[in-house]
Amino acid sequence: MFTGLIRELAEVVSYDNNILTLRASYRPKIGDSIAVNGACLTVVSVEEGGFGVELADETREVIALERLRGRVHIEPAMRMGDRFEGHIVQGHIDTTGTVERIERRTNGTDFFISIPNGYLPYVIPKGSVTIDGVSLTVNEVTDDGFRLTIIPHTLKETLFGTYRVGTRVNVETDLFARYVANILEKRERMKRRGWEEIEHIQSLY
Repeated sequence: MFTGLIRELAEVVSYDNNILTLRASYRPKIGDSIAVNGACLTVVSVEEGGFGVELADETREVIALERLRGRVHIEPAMRMGDRFEGHIVQGHIDTTGTVERIERRTNGTDFFISIPNGYLPYVIPKGSVTIDGVSLTVNEVTDDGFRLTIIPHTLKETLFGTYRVGTRVNVETDLFARYVANILEKRERMKRRGWEEIEHIQSLY
């Protein structure tokens, strides 16, 4: 589990044979979980000045692979007793979004991000969302995505300052919104199943 608070901007050394090698000051151990641009990955090698993580098939199919170059966000998994900030982040990327518009404000910058319609029910106004591993608050839900307001500090300390219109980002929707939607969907399926069984019984007479 993660919090969505970035520990460090690591440098990509190489990405080859599904192994991503990073240069960073953080020193993990082999087997540790670490979020890279929001995706939970396992450390498979540790070397002087950095470490390597492995990307599974499913991870490669979902995330924005083209972003695994230059700098990336990293956050180690929480440990028992750590102070909890941000919000509950699993490191399981749901989909990728696209930066559609960027608007400068007096004390922040608005980013409008579009996502596939199937994931919009899991994005709630004033709820939480994780973009490339960064815990953020949804300011507004639009017809095809949502709006985020990024304060100057976050813009400076994360990769948001490098995003441009057309940039793809990794999106993890709110955990609780997904749970509630799943429960309601199952309840609705059970209701439909119940009526189908009643109609079937009636048809026998």
